[in-house]
Amino acid sequence: MVAAEEPGAGGVRVDRETVLSADGTRIAYEIRGSGPVVVIVNGAFSTARDVTEFALALVRVGFAVVAFDRRARGDSGDTKPSAPEREAEDLAAVIGAVGGRVSVVGHSSGAVLALFAASLGVPVQHLFLSEPPFRFGQHEPAPDLAERLQRLVDDGDSATAVSTFQLEGVGLDPALVEQIRQSPIFPGLVPLAQSTVYDAQLVRQVSTPTAAMVDVQVPVTIVVGGDTFPFLASAARRLAETLPGSELVEVAESVGHRVHPEATAKVLAERLL
Repeated sequence: MVAAEEPGAGGVRVDRETVLSADGTRIAYEIRGSGPVVVIVNGAFSTARDVTEFALALVRVGFAVVAFDRRARGDSGDTKPSAPEREAEDLAAVIGAVGGRVSVVGHSSGAVLALFAASLGVPVQHLFLSEPPFRFGQHEPAPDLAERLQRLVDDGDSATAVSTFQLEGVGLDPALVEQIRQSPIFPGLVPLAQSTVYDAQLVRQVSTPTAAMVDVQVPVTIVVGGDTFPFLASAARRLAETLPGSELVEVAESVGHRVHPEATAKVLAERLL
C-alpha cells in the first residue's frame, strides 16, 4: 500500500509504503532510486529516516534502496508478544513487497537480524554485516535484561529503559549515558524504548551465531570501521573466521560505530554492480 510519494532529501523522490508482516504487524518502509535492490536493516534506536544519508549514497552509485522502521519504531506498528523470529518475518515481508530476492545490509543489531533471517530462509542474494555485536560468550548482558526492560516500559518508565539498555545492552560508560539523558536527542529516543526489548531479545538468543547462521548459503561481507569499539572489531574478526567463505572489509572512514555513507556504498557497489 502506497502511503505517500514525495520529494525527498537530496532531490530524490521517496515512496513511503507499508506492508503487513506475518503476525499482522504493519511495517513502514521507504524506497528510493532505481537499480538492484538493497534493503537496509538498522540498529538500536534507529528508524528508516535515520539512514537517509546512507540510502542516498547508495542511490547515487546505482541502487534502489529500501529502509524500514523495525517494529515498535517510527511509523511501524507492534504486536506482543514478539520474538526475533517475528522481526525476521518483518524483513521477509518487506523483501516480498519490493520484489523478492534482494541484497541486505544490516548495521549493529540489524546485522545480527539480517544473518538470523537469512538462516531461517528469508531470500537474500548477498549479506553485508556492519559491526554486528555478537558476544561469542564474552561479556554477555544479564540474561534477564529484556524482561527488566519490558517491566520498565510497562510501568511507564521508558526513559529508564532507554538508559538501562545503553548501560547494559550496549555497554556505554555511565557518564556518557547520563550526558545523553541530559541532551536534546534524548526525548527522541524515549518513544523507541519498546524496541530495546526486542534488540535485547535478539542479541541474547543469537549472541553466538547458530549452526544455521554459520551455514547460510549466500555471499557474506563483514564490514568494520577503522576506529570502533574494540569488542565490535573483535566480533567482526571472529565472525569472519566462523563463517566459511565470508570476507572481512575494513572501512577506514567509518568511526565510532557509525556507517560512513559514501565509503560503505562503494563496498556494496564493487560487489554488486
